Order: sequence, then structure tokens, then C-alpha cells
Amino acid sequence: MSLWSTSSGRRSIYDPSNFSPDYNWYQASHPPSRIKKMSQSGEPPCILNSPAYLSWRKLQLSRAKLKASAKTSALLSGFAMVAMVEVQLSNDSQVPQSMLVAFAICTTLLVAVHMLALMISTCILPNMEAICNLHSISLVHESPHERLHWYIETAWAFSTLLGLILFIIEIAILCWVKFYDVSQYAAWSACIILIPVLIIFLAFAIHFYRSLVAHKYEVTVSGIRELELLKEQIEAGDMERANGTGLLSASQVV
Repeated sequence: MSLWSTSSGRRSIYDPSNFSPDYNWYQASHPPSRIKKMSQSGEPPCILNSPAYLSWRKLQLSRAKLKASAKTSALLSGFAMVAMVEVQLSNDSQVPQSMLVAFAICTTLLVAVHMLALMISTCILPNMEAICNLHSISLVHESPHERLHWYIETAWAFSTLLGLILFIIEIAILCWVKFYDVSQYAAWSACIILIPVLIIFLAFAIHFYRSLVAHKYEVTVSGIRELELLKEQIEAGDMERANGTGLLSASQVV
């Protein structure tokens, strides 16, 4: 049966007859409720499993990562610069020289890491936004997200993992520099509070990345199983057609 577009009056490119013969089997094995969950935009299931659509999903994920990295890096690097500028040190200060050196090194590393993540996000994000705003899956190959995948992951790791760890260390050192001459008890109190916060942060980061890897593994295994089932269905259909052709030839000979 032909499908016609109500807006243009032409044959729709999503006519089931345009896809493989196994589309009917796929439709039977995937109820409408599952198909609806897979796509809210009305795309056929075979389009959802195409390489272009998978690349489009990676493009959206990379875009979200770069946006989050840019915002986080700009915010935290600004806080670090303000902390360095606003700290007041006098000649009579008894703050140890090693602590001042640690404060300068940590602040410089913090700003440098976030500036690197911000630079990567600022350079790559406009090229991805230009493709995303077109809302055309056929143009996904023009986006650099596949080739620059490692740069995107580097910006994400610098902004969310390394940058946040440096920011927590920066707070601890800043408390010592600020309260060393006034009250060392206040500095120790800040460190005692920040140590469990840092431990919880590291535990959550490890748990999050392990869960993310496990989720990607499960999705990949599920996709491989569906491909194996599809292969078995194709082979079974070929065997049935071959047997039917053989019986037809034998009957014609008789």
C-alpha cells in the first residue's frame, strides 16, 4: 500500500515497502508501545537503527557535554581569579612560604585547566550547533564530533573531574591563607569538612563512570542480540524461499 504525504502529495520516503523485507518481522516483534518509547518523532524503527541516526545521537550527547563544560569552566575559573585577586596579604603575615606557593600553583592550574576546557568547547561547539540547528540527519557526517571525539571527552573530563577536584583543593588552601593569622582552628575546621566532601566526590565520580560504562556495554550487547535475531530471520526466510523454489522446480519436472 502506498503512503502519500498530506502536505506535498508525494510518496513518503518512510513507506514500509521502501525498507527491507524484514521490516514486517521487526514491526511484529516490537509492539507499538516500545516503538513509541524509541521514537517520539514518528521515525520508523529501521531509521532508528541506522548508522546516521546513531551518529546523530552521539552528536547531541557531545553537544550537551560541550555546553556543560563551557558553563562550568567559565564559572569556576572566574571564582578562582576573584579569590586570587581579593585575598589580602600583608608584610607582617605569618603564612608559611610553602603554603603561598601551593596556593599560587593550585590557582594557576585551576584556571589553566578550565581555560583549556573552555577553549575546546568554544572552538568545537559552533560547528556542531550549525548542524544541529538544521535538524537533518542526512547532514550529520558534516559535524566534526566523530573526528574530535577525544577532544570533547578531554574537555568534559577537565571541566567536571579534574577542574572540580582542583577547586576543592583551592578552597582548602585559601582557608589556610585567609585564616592562618586569625584562627588556625577555622582553617582546620574547613579542612575537616572538605576531606569527606572530596572522598564522596571521588566515590561518586568512580561509581558514575563505572555505571556509564556498564550501561553502554548493556546497550551494545542488546544491539548485537537484535542483529543476531535479524540475521536468523533473514537466513530462515532465504531457506524457505529456496525450499519453495526447489519444490516448484520438481513439480514442473514431474
